[in-house]
Amino acid sequence: MTILGNLKRWYRRAGELGVEYYNAPYRSAIARARRDEDDLFMLMVFSETMGIPNPASWYTLELQPLLMERFHDWHRRMGMPHSPLDNFRCC
Repeated sequence: MTILGNLKRWYRRAGELGVEYYNAPYRSAIARARRDEDDLFMLMVFSETMGIPNPASWYTLELQPLLMERFHDWHRRMGMPHSPLDNFRCC
């Protein structure tokens, strides 16, 4: 290893630590905002099956099979103890 290689590696590591230090206070706010956006997206995808009119149901219908594994966690987080779908029991 050369001295130049060691300096580059050290500067790269120092930069990564600086980014980590700067982003640390905002990590929970970013995670909360992402979770809120995911919840809204799940509502848009499954709203037609729960009886809520959805103007974009034509486009979101094909996403339901892909999101079914996340559906249980979502409806529990939304305060629904059991699945709101009549034909789908996940609890």
